[in-house]
Amino acid sequence: MVDLQQVRIVVDAPQHSGLTGPLDYTSEHPLAPGSLVRVPLGRRDVAGLVWPAVQPDSTPDALPAAPALPITLRAVQQVVRSLPPLSPRWCELVSFTAAYYQRSIGEVALSVLPPELRKLDDAQLRRRIDRLRRALLPDSLPEVALPGLRGVPAASAEQAQVLAQLDALRTAQQSPVVLLHGATGSGKTEVYLRAAEQVLAAGRQVLVLVPEINLTPQLEARFAERFGAAPTPRRIVSLHSGLTPAQRLRHWLAAHLGLADLVLGTRLAVFASLPRLGLIVVDEEHDPSYKQQEGARYSARDLAVYRGRLEQATVLLGSATPSLESWQRAEEGRYTRLAMPSRIGSGALPRVRLVDMNQLPRSGSSQALSPQLVAALQQRIERGEQSLVFLNRRGYAPVLHCGACGWKSACPHCSAWRVFHKLDRSLRCHHCGFTQAVPRACPDCGNTDIAPIGRGTERLEEQLAQVLPEARVARIDADSTRLKGSLQAQLGAVHAGEVDVLVGTQMIAKGHDFRRITLVAAVNPDSALFSSDFRAPERLFALLLQAAGRAGRDAAQAARSEMWVQTWHPQHALYAALRRHDFAAFAASQLAEREMAGLPPYSHLALLRAEARSATAARDFLRAASEIGTASAGSAVVAFYPPVPASVARVANVERMQMLIEAPSRVMLQRVLAGWLPQLHALRNERRGADERILRWAVDVDPLAI
Repeated sequence: MVDLQQVRIVVDAPQHSGLTGPLDYTSEHPLAPGSLVRVPLGRRDVAGLVWPAVQPDSTPDALPAAPALPITLRAVQQVVRSLPPLSPRWCELVSFTAAYYQRSIGEVALSVLPPELRKLDDAQLRRRIDRLRRALLPDSLPEVALPGLRGVPAASAEQAQVLAQLDALRTAQQSPVVLLHGATGSGKTEVYLRAAEQVLAAGRQVLVLVPEINLTPQLEARFAERFGAAPTPRRIVSLHSGLTPAQRLRHWLAAHLGLADLVLGTRLAVFASLPRLGLIVVDEEHDPSYKQQEGARYSARDLAVYRGRLEQATVLLGSATPSLESWQRAEEGRYTRLAMPSRIGSGALPRVRLVDMNQLPRSGSSQALSPQLVAALQQRIERGEQSLVFLNRRGYAPVLHCGACGWKSACPHCSAWRVFHKLDRSLRCHHCGFTQAVPRACPDCGNTDIAPIGRGTERLEEQLAQVLPEARVARIDADSTRLKGSLQAQLGAVHAGEVDVLVGTQMIAKGHDFRRITLVAAVNPDSALFSSDFRAPERLFALLLQAAGRAGRDAAQAARSEMWVQTWHPQHALYAALRRHDFAAFAASQLAEREMAGLPPYSHLALLRAEARSATAARDFLRAASEIGTASAGSAVVAFYPPVPASVARVANVERMQMLIEAPSRVMLQRVLAGWLPQLHALRNERRGADERILRWAVDVDPLAI
């Protein structure tokens, strides 16, 4: 008789199922933790992972000990033995993520693996791995096409000092966390490259995170140029959502099997399986794109720091405008802050000029560009230089309006306006996607004189072409780069000097190395100054300073580079700090305000969101949840604020409400959430009536958008 082994398996089960921890199955053979298996779940066969028998202390959702009753466990159906098990450190990272962000372990573990991995059986996966190993033989080409090696630039004095300090920290500490505060154009990427070189030479792997997909190719090219034709060529793979399922599986396997030396990717890559991880780089660490907004709402930056401790790896957080949370941790000594305040080649930072829009004649003109800015753009064109004009709103105009009856192009399914897109003459909702052709006349009164109000990048592009008829104007935003390869083609045209004025949204205002741009202009940034979101000033300052950094990156042109800001509030303190390029002063003032108000990083937040067909149902659910939470908190000092509508209260005919939870310490917040959230499943199941049914609810720990 075969002696059956009891094993613990995590599966991807929906949140409302209550299956938050590992399930017990039987196996004829012992199975190593981290092994990929297939198991029966109800009437389905699903993929699962063998989980360590002893959960880390941070995991609150492990199943309690089995009752002393005779039970029959179901058997594991298949073991994928061709895939080496995931490491215990990887399992611990997933367990921590699930516990901290209040999701099930199986949901996190299975969702961060390549989808193709779930579909292949053992034989199919073995063939894939064999093909991958043959393709990556020592005498074969690496995964990324690599150019010939150019001369390695000499390190600047600041770069050399930072690298020496970094080396000393690695020697003194097992897993140092370093905040690299470098001005735009100071050469942070060169520091990443040299730090990676040291780690690779020691036989370990490197993980480099970037905030957005469109920044991956250029950084990949820099690493490929440095390491591709070196005496010992390194294999580089990328991991992001732009890959096909087959590509993602191939790149993930290369990392997991130790065949790839460097992994570059977006936030999902923080979960890449890397058996020899020695360095984690988080470029533009302040960027909100590192926060996942669906499912397990994790912060890849924060998880990178945690993973560095698990792997005994160095974590390098780089930014010209660090997040205030990271800045505060450096102030407290939890992170080591290293500074590079100067640009490469001793180039000057762009001069910031404020255009006071109050001083312009109010003649009723709809032009977005002041005469001073138009003249400055004209000067750059005459000198053969490039300019960048950014407006963080795509489309032609935010809304169409009828002057006769007051009709506006509202979305019938959302509490938002449909944006006018002139190129295809459509009204498009950017929230639910509802699209219609522009009406010939007002739908309410029949007036044919309906006009756009406000402006987006399409309209700005049109106006620039009118005032600068000889200029070559190009636009880069989410609408103009929908087709595959279009973004790279347009960026290539900018780098080749085929564009005089580049118009776009924030996707071009950060991370790009435009050598010919000497003028950057922000057309209408004031709206964030008075936002209800306490993080809006931080995001605006970071965006403007990052945008300014696109100008004068060539040291020969740096002295005449400028950043123009058109504003109705030129005396605002944010703009005063921007003119001085003084992030430290801005951070100090913001942190002082937050400390007085008891806001992060001096408190810790969670946001409970509920969606229903009626606002009343969502509000009542949150109120009932608040009562349960208050009782669960007991003597803990945790505040449950009244429910309020989301910033866009209705999307696709679904009403959205949210409730803020605040605690003075992270530990206290986690303890309350762990005891409170399981009760909300029962609360939702109780509300079955048509007028009180909840469609979805979710909790967001450390929310960025409130």
